Amino acid sequence: MKKIKLFLYVAVASLSILSCRDAIEIVQPGEITEEVAIQTVADLESFLVGNVYGAVDTSSEIQLGSIFTDETALTSVNPGHYFNDYRYGLMTNNGNVASTWLNHYRAINRVNRLLKSAERITPANATEQAEYNSILAEARTIRAFSYLQLQSYFTTNLRDDNALGVMLLDGVPEIDENLPRVSNAQIWAHIEDDLNYAEANLLPLTDYKFVTPQLVDAIRARMYTYRGNYTLAKQYAQQVINNSPALTIATPYQQATFQNNPSSNPYKRMWQDVGQGEIIFALSRPSVGPGGNIASNWTTNTTNLTGTPLLGMSYNLFTLLSEPNDVRLPSFVDPTTYDASNTTDIIVIDKYPGKGNTPLKNDIKVFRVSEMYLILAEAAVYENQLAIAADYIQQVRNARRYSGTAPLPSYANQQAGYQDVLKERRVELCFEGHRYVDLRRLGAIAGVSNDRNADDDYFNPNTPLTLSITDHRWTFPIPNAEKLGNPNIQQNPGY
Repeated sequence: MKKIKLFLYVAVASLSILSCRDAIEIVQPGEITEEVAIQTVADLESFLVGNVYGAVDTSSEIQLGSIFTDETALTSVNPGHYFNDYRYGLMTNNGNVASTWLNHYRAINRVNRLLKSAERITPANATEQAEYNSILAEARTIRAFSYLQLQSYFTTNLRDDNALGVMLLDGVPEIDENLPRVSNAQIWAHIEDDLNYAEANLLPLTDYKFVTPQLVDAIRARMYTYRGNYTLAKQYAQQVINNSPALTIATPYQQATFQNNPSSNPYKRMWQDVGQGEIIFALSRPSVGPGGNIASNWTTNTTNLTGTPLLGMSYNLFTLLSEPNDVRLPSFVDPTTYDASNTTDIIVIDKYPGKGNTPLKNDIKVFRVSEMYLILAEAAVYENQLAIAADYIQQVRNARRYSGTAPLPSYANQQAGYQDVLKERRVELCFEGHRYVDLRRLGAIAGVSNDRNADDDYFNPNTPLTLSITDHRWTFPIPNAEKLGNPNIQQNPGY
């Protein structure tokens, strides 16, 4: 059954058996309910692929994080989009904030509906029982991931179990149900329970566009890193590395052919969606079918100068990418940036170049092996094992060199180590949705915050180049829509 999942994802997501327009799905007259639509294990599988996987989306937080931090610049061809977000005007009516909240609660609600429907189904034999258990394990892994995403942006303090977390939606809610926020400890316990179930019941799946045992451990590694539990973060990051593809290495390339689709370079091929490379989990975005265009977060038509890029790469990030023989520069920046025709100094973001003849649309890479190495480096800094941290950082940098060897870093103290971890995460994981969370959780201890260039805001050179790392805007506000509809929800400080 797993072999036909990709077909089901396209077919079922287009003609899903349930309709959902918000996180609290209302049954309309004539709608096919779960009781009618989900009666067998095969029905559960269809609902999982078409409705649960189809609900997972991280593009809103990726876009807002890239604009609010130091990943992007406002280009000269931008007619006025994102100006407020770029200038730190993060408010409760922000559309990306609302979408982040809504998207993940939609996914959580669909998982809860699947679990409720599963209670009515009795598998026919041991084989079907194992498939049934694995479906539930996949769904609960997705629920754990969605809660982790919500916590990453909305909790007031990731490292404090007593701090205010998000709402705990642990069932199918009633239409008039207004849930309060709960403590981080309650959300973390729920995530851990889901992942423990997944570890015990997940079949040995290998398709990286679906839940695998490696994804379960990768979620754990990221969660424990965010919580500051580096003992467990190390354990699970190392397990992922041991059981996943190796870091995707760079190879020498010819500029004239590097951008071709597909490229012969293994690292570029990973971003063109013609090879898994080191990807642990990606959200499937087929060239024809469901899912938005991730590159439209920054550009309009294509990922080159003629495509009207509203947001370009920030100048300081471009400088960091310009290390000798580093494959990430030509992989993340379109070559028209270097052409004589580029008279606007726009650095065109090309991390998501499109696939085949479909521009802008690529799978969204959610977990990669390089993140696990950087988690190990961060844990080593925490333990004051600075030489070990430097070795992990060098391993990532060496994998990205198509010629020569990256220098081995040397850190005078832990703060310098944290600074280099943040620097490498900024380069390696740019435009993947990490920078905002990385700064809010490590900025204070590393002594850094936003690092913009005076030329990044084409229209207003007086836009502040940084933002105090203690500012309340390093936590997302609870969206207006939730506040208006839920009198029990508590707003984050400062909003």
